[in-house]
Amino acid sequence: MERHLIALDLDGTLLKDDKTISPFTKEIILRTKEEGHLVVIATGRPYRASKMYYEELGLTTPIVNFNGAFVHHPADRSWGIRHSPLPLDAVKDIIEVSETYSIKNILAEVVDNVYFHEHDEVLLDIVRLGNPTIQIGDLRYVLKDDPTSILIHTDRQHIEQIQSYLSDVHANILHHRRWNEPWHMIEIIRNGVHKAFGLKQIADYFHIPKERVIAFGDEDNDLEMIEWAGYGIAMGNAIEPLKQIADDITATNEEDGIGVYLKSLLKL
Repeated sequence: MERHLIALDLDGTLLKDDKTISPFTKEIILRTKEEGHLVVIATGRPYRASKMYYEELGLTTPIVNFNGAFVHHPADRSWGIRHSPLPLDAVKDIIEVSETYSIKNILAEVVDNVYFHEHDEVLLDIVRLGNPTIQIGDLRYVLKDDPTSILIHTDRQHIEQIQSYLSDVHANILHHRRWNEPWHMIEIIRNGVHKAFGLKQIADYFHIPKERVIAFGDEDNDLEMIEWAGYGIAMGNAIEPLKQIADDITATNEEDGIGVYLKSLLKL
């Protein structure tokens, strides 16, 4: 048997809309592991907000968090940590011009430490999952380390203007993407970092060629991973640009898309 590496995005892919894993898909994933294949999670979430699914599936593999900016092995510390943070100087420059571009708030994460430029109950509710260490204050002074990622909270009127600024001034350093409605958020990680970047590190470690990598996703932060993988599979509920570059399309996250596809492809 040729061992495959199977990468699972979480929201809108592995997870149903109620943020649970369906019994059928879970059963197929467990069977996939029993057959000797490697299953990994590749998500934009931090580890603290994906740990519960890692444990539910009984995974013993590395995990891709922050869209590839943080890759580590929760079950084996000797595997090491692959951390690709943003340069602190560039982040402080963004903070300096925040008032010019009507930025409401900036949130910085250094792995599992979270820093807020301003107090914001809505954003606090988003990041509280996993009980991170949270500090609130002017990021120019409280942020001492290169952040794993940052979030810029703005409004509909200014989001494109801010993205243009980031592209014009920091294109060689930062990679940014906007969240879907109703969130007027811009998520920023280091340029050149994405899920494929993180997944390739795991594939190389286990000597699995990309031709035997199966990746599932649904959103624009899955584009590089779906394009890179030998089997790049878009969910039925995926955005149209992802479906256009995918090797195949499976059922939706509500219809056991991952379970149905793996059962057929791997003859489980």
